[in-house]
Amino acid sequence: MEKYQIKIEITEIMGSGKCPEGHTVGEVFNYPEDLGKLCPTAIHVLYPSIKVLRSGGSFSWYEDTDGDGIPDCDYSCCPDHKQPVVFKVTRKEI
Repeated sequence: MEKYQIKIEITEIMGSGKCPEGHTVGEVFNYPEDLGKLCPTAIHVLYPSIKVLRSGGSFSWYEDTDGDGIPDCDYSCCPDHKQPVVFKVTRKEI
């Protein structure tokens, strides 16, 4: 049984502001339930962050969003060099 729920949110689309896969700022996905709704390249980039957060690890340079003193999010962007999509990956204890 999983200890954490993972949420992936699109926070910014740089460059032209348009994702070629049709993603938009503000979209939210739950991992793994919405896996098929995300661009495969984005999932490839996000997967290491997801694994760290699901296993209880953290990224000390980011904020603590639930007040327990442990940072529980990470930011990553897809490798599209013209209009990178920025994703915020957050965990919440179940």
